[in-house]
Amino acid sequence: MDMLNQTFLFLDIGTGEFILIFLIVFIVFGPSKIPELSKKIGRGIYEIKRASNEIKREIDTEVRKLERDVDTDIKKSVKKPTVTIKEEKSEEEPKENK
Repeated sequence: MDMLNQTFLFLDIGTGEFILIFLIVFIVFGPSKIPELSKKIGRGIYEIKRASNEIKREIDTEVRKLERDVDTDIKKSVKKPTVTIKEEKSEEEPKENK
């Protein structure tokens, strides 16, 4: 029964409430309609999951495109230096301390 409580924890429904809801559904719809009803509920849940996964996939794709575009823009804006700075040697050699 602990697993059943954990399953419905997000709905804040205890085992007693779940059994009461199940009995009311059983009385209202009858035993012949319950399999059909649960099948429809299952399909509905599947469609919701599929739609949410599709939306998540589209958002991830768009975020990756934006990241690529930003990386490309940054690489274009940061140019390599065209002039190299050479070290000039001074004519005077450093004096050694004696």
